[in-house]
Amino acid sequence: MTALERSPQLTPADRIAYDPISKRPPLALPDGKKVAIWVIVNVEEWSIHETMPRTVLTPPAGGQPVPDIPNWAWHEYGNRVGFWRLLEILDSLSIKAVLAINGQAVDAYPDIAEAAIERGWEFIGHGLTQKNMQKVANETDDIAKTTATIAAATGRAPRGWLGPGLTETWETPDLLVEAGYEYVCDWVLDDQPVLLGTRDGGSIVSVPYTQECNDVAMMLIQHHPASEYERRAIDQFDQLLADAESGGSARVMALVLHPYIMGAPHRAKYVKGALGYLAAAQDAVFMTGEEILDWYAEAGQ
Repeated sequence: MTALERSPQLTPADRIAYDPISKRPPLALPDGKKVAIWVIVNVEEWSIHETMPRTVLTPPAGGQPVPDIPNWAWHEYGNRVGFWRLLEILDSLSIKAVLAINGQAVDAYPDIAEAAIERGWEFIGHGLTQKNMQKVANETDDIAKTTATIAAATGRAPRGWLGPGLTETWETPDLLVEAGYEYVCDWVLDDQPVLLGTRDGGSIVSVPYTQECNDVAMMLIQHHPASEYERRAIDQFDQLLADAESGGSARVMALVLHPYIMGAPHRAKYVKGALGYLAAAQDAVFMTGEEILDWYAEAGQ
């Protein structure tokens, strides 16, 4: 009997009830901080034998050629060069980031995994490959292999999950819980952690991620200039801080980085500008995803 036969599909409305932030009990961060900020660096491994997940250059005759050398190389630059540029920025501000990494990327780019381990970064699962979770051959197996690869490299299983491109099937939250995961980032619908129901009657925590302060959306889809990253991050923080002060309840802010995008030479300084502004803010605290998870649990939610 398959997992789908064991339980009916759960819609978003089945998993989470509408709950306006204005009517919730207040959440308080340690030391009187108002906004918890977490920085997620996405590291991916793109198979040269498949269509590229994203493109920077359209082939002259159109279509989706395989192999696609220019677009594969565009991404590969991020792991060879861009990641290390971003790492230097994060190190200069003593920010401990979260590494959302494809399972296969752990082995493909061991120096990246080693650098993250040395700095105490949190690893979260990001699919075995950079492929829509609706297109993987076996989702349960994909999650299990991703988990095992990260555990082998770091010494412990990841607690958090980010679907490639935030993609899920109807079952993903259920399968994640069954695989031991405690939080997921795909449900970008709130400024505070919330609970998603699962088919066994339990739940998994949704930790706020972002589509707006995400370099894929800004640079590749909306085609903003590089400076938009810094401007938007600052504007978002200022508003979340104002919300936290007026509402008397803490907020969570995510910043997303892909090495092949914001690690490019003409964009990196705007990452530094954004992070420098946030690091200087007295009411902000940088946390990892699991630190946000544990704080939320300790708050009695």
